[in-house]
Order: sequence, then C-alpha cells, then structure tokens
Amino acid sequence: MDDRELLNVVTGIVGRENCLDDCAELPCGEQIMVVTTDMLHRTTDFVKGMTDWQAGWMSAAVTLSDIASMGAAPKYLLIAVGLDDWKSLSGVMQGAQDCCKKYGAAIIGGDIDRHGELTVVTTGLGLVGKDSIVRRRGARPGDLVCITGIPGQAQAWLDGYLQYEKALFEPQPRVEEGQRLGRAGVSAMMDDSDGIALSLYDLMSVNGCGFTIDTKKLPLAAGIPVEQARELALYGGGDYELIFTISPDKFPVNGVPSTVIGTVVTENSVTVDGKPLSKRGYQHRWE
Repeated sequence: MDDRELLNVVTGIVGRENCLDDCAELPCGEQIMVVTTDMLHRTTDFVKGMTDWQAGWMSAAVTLSDIASMGAAPKYLLIAVGLDDWKSLSGVMQGAQDCCKKYGAAIIGGDIDRHGELTVVTTGLGLVGKDSIVRRRGARPGDLVCITGIPGQAQAWLDGYLQYEKALFEPQPRVEEGQRLGRAGVSAMMDDSDGIALSLYDLMSVNGCGFTIDTKKLPLAAGIPVEQARELALYGGGDYELIFTISPDKFPVNGVPSTVIGTVVTENSVTVDGKPLSKRGYQHRWE
C-alpha cells in the first residue's frame, strides 16, 4: 500500500475535486488564496546528518514549493513542531524562518508538542491572480513538457554523490519561476518532488491525454555516468523543480531556465523513448 493508493480513501470521503491539485483554493477578492499542508518526520524525511536548521528549512521549502506550483506567491506559514528533544526547536524555527524570509512569506503561528520523533507540520497560504493560477489539469496534445533546473540531484546524494548534499538538505522552491510561468500561461504544472515519472502519471490521472519523454533531452546532473544520471532524473525524489506543459508558441518563458523534455500526446499513456515509463519514484509505503 502506498500513499497514492491511500489517497483513494480520502477522495471517497471528501470528493475527488478536493484532491486534484497541490493546493486548495479559496476566493479572496480579485485573487485566489491557495492553501496547502505538509508533514515531515525524522525517520522518513530528515536524513541522517541533517541539522535542525536544515530540517526547518526543508519543512518550509516543501510547502512553499506546492504554492509555487500553482503560480502563486507565498504569503504566510503556520508551523507545528513535535519534539523528542526540546533543544531542536530553536534550529528548526530559525531554518523555517530563513526560508520564509528568502521567498517572501511570514510565519504567523503554529504549535509545539512533545513527540516520539522530530515531526514538523507546515501549512502555507499564498495568493495568485485569477488569470495566472495554474493547476495540474489543463495539458493539451501538442504542448511541450518542460522541467526547470536539473532533476535527480537530491537522489544523487543518497546514492553516494556527496557533492549534491545541498540539493537534498536545503531544497530551493521555484517560487519566482512559478509565478512567471503562471503569468506566461502554462497549461498545467506541479513540482516533481516524487520524481518526473510519478509526476507525469499524476498529471495523466487528471488530464485526458498522455506524455512522451525523450531521455536525450533530459538535463543531467554532472559527475555521474549518463545512464545512472538519466535514471536519477526520471525516478529520483527530493527535487523541487517544476514540471509543466506549455504551448510551443509560449516557450521559452523569460526568466525561467527550463528544458523541453517531451510532448503531450493524445494517447492516455506515459512513454520514454517510445516505451512505457515505469510508474515509480519516491513514495511512502505501508505493509
């Protein structure tokens, strides 16, 4: 059992329309407020060697990334910290604060509790114009499939390429890029935190079309054998790049370094170099 299978339990209770995107949407005057929440744990998310500051930074960053994936500007963050050691609190809070300040958000409240392991829950709120919001659904056959940055670097550290420590320990949400892409009119978008492959399957589940990827076009992490780098790019988790679809006449988008890696197709499938792309990546699993 994995988290995507368990999502079916949630959709059966609250409705599929409330589970389609990275953020919920609330009307807010002439804008839309987007709201999202994340929970990170020591055993499953904060890898050995990560400082309390980095745990706090990551906790804020993953939530700000969800907001960025909707084309929104992050504004506020609530943070609840479950502590097994009270001495971790200062570092966690400072890391979250530093991340929020960098990307234009403010911590406005939260909670502190005792817990069996360090656990951080973050709830983010952002704002976006009604004409600039981007959702997962909206991809159209003929659109380009694109990715910001270089995927696979976070997983590369876990595979022993220690030069990529910062990519995993201090992820940089693509906040400015997300807003630029939203204003440019991209058709669909999400972050690729669970890997490109799973992201494409997530996009296919809400769009009436599919995707074909060309591995020769993938931007690859330096210093890694090509085949391994391609594997990391497709299936590695822990990145917070933006994967998006866009009409060819709107690409490239000024101020957004990104790479065309494929095309949206009419068939309801995900392929790589003409073959089915394995549906795998980073997932939480239960027995």
